[in-house]
Amino acid sequence: MIPPGNPGQILPASLPMRLLPILATTCLGSGVVLGIGHRLAGQLPPLTPDSSTTLLEWTKRLAPDPWLRREAALLLQARAEADPARQARLLQSQGWGTDGLAGVVLKHSALSAQALGRPQQAERLWTQLLRRFPGAPPSADALYALGQKRPSLHRQLLDRFAAHPAALAAARERGDASHLARWGARWPGAATLLRKTCAGNPSAAERDLMAGALAQLGDGQAAVSCLRDRPAGGSTALAIATAHLLGDRAQRERAEDQLLSLALRMPTSSVGQQAARILSEGSGDRNLARVRSLPAPLLAAAPAQARLALAAGEVGDLKPALAVLRRWPDDPASWDLQWQLARRESLGQRWSNSALLLAPERSRGLPAGLAARQRFWLALSEWQQGQHQSARRRWRDLLRDNPGGYYGWRSAVRLGQPSGRLLSTVADALPQTAWQPLESGEPMLDRLWRLDQRLEAWEGWRHRRDGQPPTDGQELLVEGRLRRGINDHWLGLGQLEQAQLRLSGSSCRQRQRLEQSLQEVPLAEVFRLAARSSGMPATLLAAVARQESRFNPGARSVAGAAGLMQLMPDTAAELAGEQLSWKALIDPQRNADLGGRYLAQLLKLWQGDPILAVASYNAGPGSVSRWISAGQPVPLDPPELWVEAIPYPETRLYVKKVLGNLRSFTADPRPLC
Repeated sequence: MIPPGNPGQILPASLPMRLLPILATTCLGSGVVLGIGHRLAGQLPPLTPDSSTTLLEWTKRLAPDPWLRREAALLLQARAEADPARQARLLQSQGWGTDGLAGVVLKHSALSAQALGRPQQAERLWTQLLRRFPGAPPSADALYALGQKRPSLHRQLLDRFAAHPAALAAARERGDASHLARWGARWPGAATLLRKTCAGNPSAAERDLMAGALAQLGDGQAAVSCLRDRPAGGSTALAIATAHLLGDRAQRERAEDQLLSLALRMPTSSVGQQAARILSEGSGDRNLARVRSLPAPLLAAAPAQARLALAAGEVGDLKPALAVLRRWPDDPASWDLQWQLARRESLGQRWSNSALLLAPERSRGLPAGLAARQRFWLALSEWQQGQHQSARRRWRDLLRDNPGGYYGWRSAVRLGQPSGRLLSTVADALPQTAWQPLESGEPMLDRLWRLDQRLEAWEGWRHRRDGQPPTDGQELLVEGRLRRGINDHWLGLGQLEQAQLRLSGSSCRQRQRLEQSLQEVPLAEVFRLAARSSGMPATLLAAVARQESRFNPGARSVAGAAGLMQLMPDTAAELAGEQLSWKALIDPQRNADLGGRYLAQLLKLWQGDPILAVASYNAGPGSVSRWISAGQPVPLDPPELWVEAIPYPETRLYVKKVLGNLRSFTADPRPLC
């Protein structure tokens, strides 16, 4: 038998013949013990990041199964992130075999050697990794490290692992803008390199590629400048038009003209169809005229028909909308049409029309988040028409299926449940989320996630997908969780929120994974300390921070708001009693303390009403005072309609998001599937 830690060892030729039977018996016995140990290990609960350190250390030392000992070593190594010497000791002799985990061990061993100032040992480990696992994602790091002395290896890295973070880092160092445009436009420093290269003399194909990347980053002006009056390819033109929709009125008008032009030129292509769908999401008379100018096949499709039906519904004719909802109940354009008209009818207190639009048979295939909205407003429409028993039943069912979120909260309030009091929680009661399997469909990725090798799982995911963005709800769920696992909460939370809108017909397990991933609160101790200093619940501070910055301490808005709680410098200075430097503004603890103090002032101003306080945090107390004077009195009646009547769409969504976050952080978890 060859010991796991010595894969190349062979028996010496001089071994006495009389020892061979003894050695054979010993090896046979060892093999039996290992086989039994491996089988027993397969029957035990798997090791996970939730396993205790005591259990992991015992397993690492005493488990008869070497595979189990290696798993324990990797879990312990992940907990010793700041101690490279301990990491090196934990991983010693664990790089045996052909299993992919051996490559992960060699990578971390090499990184530990580098951190400890042992370059020769690190080089040996990188070389061994590259020789034994040339196609595995950890070898990208080996090519990157060894390529510092042998630049030709960086070319191999870019060719073999194009979307791997190590390749993107190498491309940035080499000034390879084309590689970054194709595989990693969001990589730090990529946008600057793209603009610089565009200012030079790249080929027409390179210009189109880089212009498309800049447009995907939201910089439509830089994309147009990069093209230098050259016509853009279809996908690049679509990206530029989409970016311009975020600009001023003139840019939006130009963008809609570009979308119509693409739809007319390419009516049967995916680019033309996407252009027509985006165009149909617009508003106003000029937009409606453009939609009516679409070619016949696109005009007859769900997005354009939903836009025409919305225009008819706005003047009181609901028949076209009902026809669209019957014909295309599973199309996102129908979902948006249904809500826009139901909201309009509810604000006008035409409750029978609202109920007609929200009828369950018109909502087949709605994702869970949109289904909760539809069910709540259908119940409210019934309540307003005197159908109290049916309304209560719907709210109870909604609360059972979707206890968190804004509509879970409003259902609890409508049913008179104590859990509807959002601000009655203990200040330190942030949610404690247990580890959950990844369930990506890729066994190795799932195994890496289970062993707390989150960066390895993320890099493996990018490599397998060639850096392509997620295309459906399940992929958004997996990638969002992986991004949050490496502390990329900005993009990770965005993808999880998109998954909420795309996971139609999702299973209970998928919904539970999604809810738990959205409930994770980084920097928990920061919010707990800020809660104690301000007297505000930590859950409220975290709910605001998630919506304001997605837990990014260095976030800065175009208006100049800074940090976790996105405080304006003047507001922060008033709260602190002094002018604050940028460094002080983005200090997580200082920012959260001041944000908590501001929320306390707003709650006092509005006599503890969370809706008005949160609306004021976003739009300012002066705006909220004007809305109250022009519309609903205080106390709000009914609050749901007051929120929908907020004239700023951004604030309207903000209130529902923040209070939905707060409800999710405080609600009892959904029963296990």
